[in-house]
Amino acid sequence: MIVTQRERAPLGSEADARSLSPGDLEREWLVTNGLGGFASGTIGGTLTRRYHGLLFAARMPPVGRMLLCPKIDPEVRYDGAVYALANDRWRSGVTAPTGAQRLIGFALDGSIPVWTFACGDALLERRVWMEQDANRTYCSFTVLAARGSLQLVLRAFANHRDLHALTRAAGWQMEVTADAGGVRVVPYAGAATIFVRADRATCAREHTWYFDFEYAQERARGLDDVEDHLLVATFDATLRAGETLTIVVADHAVESVDAIAALERRRARDRTLRSSWSAEQGALAADAPAWVNALVLAADQFVVRRPLAGDPQTRSVIAGYHWFGDWGRDTAIALPGLTLVTGRHDVARSILRTFARFVDAGMLPNYFPDGGQAAEYNTVDAALWYVEAVRRYYAATQDRETLLELVPALTAIVRSYTAGTRYGIGVDPRDGLLQAGEAGVQVTWMDAKAGDWVVTPRIGKPVEVNALWINALRACAAFARAVGDDPQPLTGAAAQAEASFERFWNPATRSCFDVLDGPGGDDATVRPNAIFAVALPIEVLDAARRRAIVDTCASRLWTPAGLRSLDPRDAQYHGRYAGNTLDRDAAYHQGTVWTWLAGPFAQAHLRVYGDPDAAEMVLAVTGSRSGPALGTLPEIADGDAPFEPRGAVAQAWSVAVVLDAWHAIRETRKSR
Repeated sequence: MIVTQRERAPLGSEADARSLSPGDLEREWLVTNGLGGFASGTIGGTLTRRYHGLLFAARMPPVGRMLLCPKIDPEVRYDGAVYALANDRWRSGVTAPTGAQRLIGFALDGSIPVWTFACGDALLERRVWMEQDANRTYCSFTVLAARGSLQLVLRAFANHRDLHALTRAAGWQMEVTADAGGVRVVPYAGAATIFVRADRATCAREHTWYFDFEYAQERARGLDDVEDHLLVATFDATLRAGETLTIVVADHAVESVDAIAALERRRARDRTLRSSWSAEQGALAADAPAWVNALVLAADQFVVRRPLAGDPQTRSVIAGYHWFGDWGRDTAIALPGLTLVTGRHDVARSILRTFARFVDAGMLPNYFPDGGQAAEYNTVDAALWYVEAVRRYYAATQDRETLLELVPALTAIVRSYTAGTRYGIGVDPRDGLLQAGEAGVQVTWMDAKAGDWVVTPRIGKPVEVNALWINALRACAAFARAVGDDPQPLTGAAAQAEASFERFWNPATRSCFDVLDGPGGDDATVRPNAIFAVALPIEVLDAARRRAIVDTCASRLWTPAGLRSLDPRDAQYHGRYAGNTLDRDAAYHQGTVWTWLAGPFAQAHLRVYGDPDAAEMVLAVTGSRSGPALGTLPEIADGDAPFEPRGAVAQAWSVAVVLDAWHAIRETRKSR
């Protein structure tokens, strides 16, 4: 259990109620449903993002996400006093009510966030969780202690808008009708119907707009920051100590609210995830630190369904919450840590099969748009990371049947990259290295683009792309041997590229050129991309040069939050990822720290120094460093101290690659 809870004073008077610190209250929680839907908010209850709400339903899993229920506000009437437990910030600058002052504790019970409120000498516990594979959120309230009965009033709000949009009411009339135990809300013709139902309360239908909620995080990002929400129902119940009231919100009719069974299903899933992890890791799992155990549960939040024709159970990976969909590159990089390390080989197989269907001209999709449009194919490295994911899967399972199924996709990748495909991607026959890029397109993982401005174009022969290319050729040669094909063309191509990789070495920086043969020649910018020439299983440089790369990263790029994307001494360095969209895009790969890079850095450190204790210490600094959301890892952080977390509050490859690196380090220690 991850806990942010202050020591509780002996109960007995209202003066005993203690609030969490302001910093605690701004931290965030996240629960998911395996479809791409989620619920999220701040610990203190204030909506600070457009992405905060109790039900974001994935209407076209794992995308097509719509906000259906932003919040349920509790109010306790007890012993002659009224305690409003909501905490709302308004456009006027006023915060009212200020229910966070009643909050004395917050914890994660597995994947379930739990709040404890003190109302006089009464204690009220709140829990939020989602039904797996359903757009359904449960919110329960349990009276932990009270001298007598208390009245609990719950105000349920509704909305109906795209994940990324904001609502201004402007006279919008929703159809709100009484339904068994609650209300049924039809926002407009053709919209998703919203069902709100309680298990033991009287319900009064409402239709009152609350105007001008202010979102501080949106304002900080230079975006629209004001929204309206509709109160659709008020629930009223009298409870005594030990009794619970549960509300469910869904995009489908709910026949009954069986909160006990629903909570047990969620807990059972947590137990199953831990069991799979323990079965895979054995003694390593038993000895894992708390931050690793937390990431095991967090890993499941990113695995989602992407139903395809003939197979509704196919899986994919949400790149991050709150705003990302499923991205090819992120999925391939994250797959080993999310699924293989955690003992979920069946999920890994499903993901690999899903993306094999989308290989086109040898390329993997960069991402699937949130509105369900056609996939985008502007990435050079996603397909190469996919080959590495297949290599890891086969090494873990020896599943020859699945390998045979994937061979056509793997063959298409190698052939298309060799012959040439979109965006100038193809092998230079003179040296066997892979070149990529053309004006106006971003094809590497450093892909920020603002309008027509590609911030880091990296046209030419990027260093990590060529390390991945050699790795892919070697892996595919091994696959060829495994299925009885001739590996010689692949080993020959790998040998040529390996011999040419020497060109990347730059003695002036004691690292690699970031890009060779670009429009302006060779790019000597010090970035973290050379670390993959050390962290991947190939050996394309001698031991002294590999160690030099690690040392350069350590001295010029390493931070407690991960690796910077650019050397601070570079004139283009941006130390803070803040401001409007243009400001943030300018900093995204120009100094911003990337959490996921802590994984390859730790593994590279282990390879060159052979010291698992030191490598794990390096990794744990990042892995145990809490971001905005409890129990998970963020996308990025500022390049300058104090390295404030930024971007998505929960990122798949951050969680996965750190988990994977921890596993590799512990395996190395065990084998000695």
